[in-house]
Amino acid sequence: MAGDSSTAHIIQSLVANLLIAVAKGVAAMITGSGAMLAETLHSLADCGNQLLLLLGVRMSRRPPSEKHPLGHGRSLYFWSFMVALLLFSGGGVFSLYEGFHKLGHAGEVESVEVALAVLALSLAIEGWATLKNIGEMNKRRRGKPFFQYLRDSKDSDLVVVFGENAAACLGLILALLALLMASVTGDGRWDAIGTLAIGAVLIGVAVFLAVEVKSLLVGEAADPEIAAAAAALAVEDPKITRVLRLITVQQGPGEVLVAVKLGFAEGMTVEQVAGTINEFETRLRGRCPEVKWCFVEPDIPRT
Repeated sequence: MAGDSSTAHIIQSLVANLLIAVAKGVAAMITGSGAMLAETLHSLADCGNQLLLLLGVRMSRRPPSEKHPLGHGRSLYFWSFMVALLLFSGGGVFSLYEGFHKLGHAGEVESVEVALAVLALSLAIEGWATLKNIGEMNKRRRGKPFFQYLRDSKDSDLVVVFGENAAACLGLILALLALLMASVTGDGRWDAIGTLAIGAVLIGVAVFLAVEVKSLLVGEAADPEIAAAAAALAVEDPKITRVLRLITVQQGPGEVLVAVKLGFAEGMTVEQVAGTINEFETRLRGRCPEVKWCFVEPDIPRT
């Protein structure tokens, strides 16, 4: 897996978060900071999430079987959705709980310098992982606006890892500000406010990821370019008179199903229609290699 470009972004984020979680945990014990504890649990949750994504990638690569004739591509979407739920419950909700608890029992934050140094180091590592993640997305979005790519992307693992990394960077900045305010004012409630803010960020990101991945899990149309390519190939063939119905379904990252009803020229034999269908499927897969399944049905217009 480590040499596979499709999982490299997950593995580098896993290593980064593991190192960060250890450093934050030590700082949380030294300082007694609720924001640091929230950040420690956030990083540990991210490590578990990335292990789940690696499991999802592995399961999605299993070949089709009699029970699963269209393969297991949506396994990755399932585990991506589970990651969003864990980010919501394990990170966001606990951070809110910890923040409200600290508000009622605000204490003085100790050894602020240690916490600030750990947070600064963590932000540098997390920022590096986020930039690497953005670089991978830039390779795949093909000129599409960045935020539009996040909404339209079928690579759920890449989007989930970016969401985690971006939330982690923002959470670290909030934790830094909270500890600075607590240190300057001597009021431990700023630490609690920072913890609450981190929880709100994690819940917001988790909800966004859950909504986007749910659409893929239920069954989302593939990129419009694939349907346009199929329609264009049909028009180019003089033996095909019209496209009566065309649907695409994203079955997994890089796995698309195409089902189409075509009208054929009058007087063609069954063998000629079958041959034209085979040629159409071959040309479609040549233009769109991600089309793994193509079902073509000859039909006539209905009045």
